[in-house]
Amino acid sequence: MVSVLKRMRKLKALLAIRLGPGAAHLPPDVKRIHMDFAYKINDGHFGPRKFWRLYLPSLKYHNPAISMTVNRTTDQEGPATMTIYFAPPPTSSTTTSPSSSTQPSKPTSAPTTSTTSTTAPSDHTPFTRTHTINMKHRHESEILSQLLEVTKAVKIKATREEEEEIREMEEERKRREADARRSAVVNAERKREEEMLRQARGQVAAKAELVEK
Repeated sequence: MVSVLKRMRKLKALLAIRLGPGAAHLPPDVKRIHMDFAYKINDGHFGPRKFWRLYLPSLKYHNPAISMTVNRTTDQEGPATMTIYFAPPPTSSTTTSPSSSTQPSKPTSAPTTSTTSTTAPSDHTPFTRTHTINMKHRHESEILSQLLEVTKAVKIKATREEEEEIREMEEERKRREADARRSAVVNAERKREEEMLRQARGQVAAKAELVEK
């Protein structure tokens, strides 16, 4: 039973990466995604942290050639941003908004590996423009939605085999919940009977003491 539960947990984690909200193919012009946010979750850094934990692994799984770096700071009151680096020159001007901005940049060479936004990993392709998303005080799903919109990423749909795996997992989950409910009823009944037996023994002992007196 334990091995089955371990297998189900591993399968659930794998499916979350393969088919979760972050499962999407980024277009070839996206060369790098960099995140900057604080270590702690307060002051608007909760959403960025959840995006990093829940969605970034799935994006990296489906886009292994794209550099994805994270820089976590101790500046809790500082900004929380995601910078997307594009390779080809932009084909049209992009408007800015309070939550995002687009700026041109000259191509740069790839310095040594780093997790800061000012340098790039050693295998990084020079970029020609960037787009910055303000992640602070925003839900992780909202951050993901804007990333998919900005990059025009394509969401990944489950295959028939994967849909069958999901169905089997759901059926197994329902079976485990039903087993847990039955076990709870049986345990409650057993405890009730033990309590009744304990009380009965106490009453017998009390009567025996009265008889002896």
